Amino acid sequence: MKIRIASLLALVAAGSVLASPAAAQHAGHSPAEPQQSAAAQADAKTKCEEEAERHLAMGHPVTEGACEPAADPEAARDHSMMDHSSTDQGSMTAQDGHSGVTMPMDAARSQASPESHEGMDHGSMPQGGPAEGAMDHSQMNHGEMGQAEAASTSMDHGQMDHSQMNHGQTGSQDMQGMDHSAMQMGSDAEIPLLPPPPEAGSGPARAAVAIWGEEAMNEARRELVRETDGGMRFWFQGDRLEYRAREGKDGYLWDIQGYYGGDIDKFWFKSEGEGSFGEPIEGAEVQALWSRAIAPFFDFQTGVRQDLTGPERTHAVVGIQGLAPYQFEVDAAAFVSTKGDVTAAIEGELDQRITQRLILQPRAGIALSAQDIPELGIGAGLDRIEAGLRLRYEFAREFAPYVGVSQEWRIGGSADFARAEGEDPSVTNYVVGVRFWF
Repeated sequence: MKIRIASLLALVAAGSVLASPAAAQHAGHSPAEPQQSAAAQADAKTKCEEEAERHLAMGHPVTEGACEPAADPEAARDHSMMDHSSTDQGSMTAQDGHSGVTMPMDAARSQASPESHEGMDHGSMPQGGPAEGAMDHSQMNHGEMGQAEAASTSMDHGQMDHSQMNHGQTGSQDMQGMDHSAMQMGSDAEIPLLPPPPEAGSGPARAAVAIWGEEAMNEARRELVRETDGGMRFWFQGDRLEYRAREGKDGYLWDIQGYYGGDIDKFWFKSEGEGSFGEPIEGAEVQALWSRAIAPFFDFQTGVRQDLTGPERTHAVVGIQGLAPYQFEVDAAAFVSTKGDVTAAIEGELDQRITQRLILQPRAGIALSAQDIPELGIGAGLDRIEAGLRLRYEFAREFAPYVGVSQEWRIGGSADFARAEGEDPSVTNYVVGVRFWF
């Protein structure tokens, strides 16, 4: 029993000794650290001076005499006798010679030589600290460095320890405190619409006259009107110039038109005719019209039409011409002859682009008459219907040959007049032609 009680007392005493803070903090420290040799101190000083020169070249402040060896033998004293129990956030109170003096840990590190920590237990030190023999950047204030200094080409980043550098205080981060809520970023509604300044109208109305003269500027204005205000232009188009292969004698057809004028008012002319080779022309006409723009894509036209074959007659013309929705080109007109005959014609065509140069064009037209005109072979009502399909290739926009087929039907009284003349009221034409304009 006595032996057991003695053992328990020994264990309690040993535990109290091991539990003391000084014993735990000085674990691994040797009772006494030997002084450094002169050669080791010289080598450490040389390395420190080289490192100091690098940082001076970078513009970093280096404390004068930072590389001098510690003269106080207390730097290598026995740490086992020091009381670290009062250490608070990087500062400690050193007893036995340093009693009553509170020294920051970083300052203590800067005063001690690199080799003075041999024998210390570094297992409890924070990781990522600067290596021995290199300068400690943790206390350097890089936030006050200029941009030119920071970008110095003489910086040796391979030897620098950036793990402790405080980059959080750089100048670019100072903007975090700025209030961006009052900034206007691209809001057109918030831009005030202010009147022009009074100086904007203070000059002469036509300042260029003072430099170039009135005559030169008048000519420039006329040229501007001609080029931008739809000056007078001439346009001519051969819409259909074709050879027609059909049963019986082959035939031909022409359909041309053009204008001279501006954007609003034009003089428009048209001519159309057809016939069979070896025979007189079956029908030919020419129109002279005044054309007035009534919409962006439509013109109102009025004028006269003159028949060139058969019983020559003159007609008054009223019609429209333009581009209907879905790109249909429409030409519709009503005619009143000097004999009182009233007729009408409507034509439409549509360009369907297969490629940029290959174009398929469906075309249709109808002719109507308010009464029978026996001398012209026209019956009352629906006179004739024509439908065709042409495929053209534009070697240039101004020149395009084509091939196609066209079918014509005479209807009602017009068909009866055709049969009486020994003609077929239904004719199929295989056409080859050319379309051009300039």
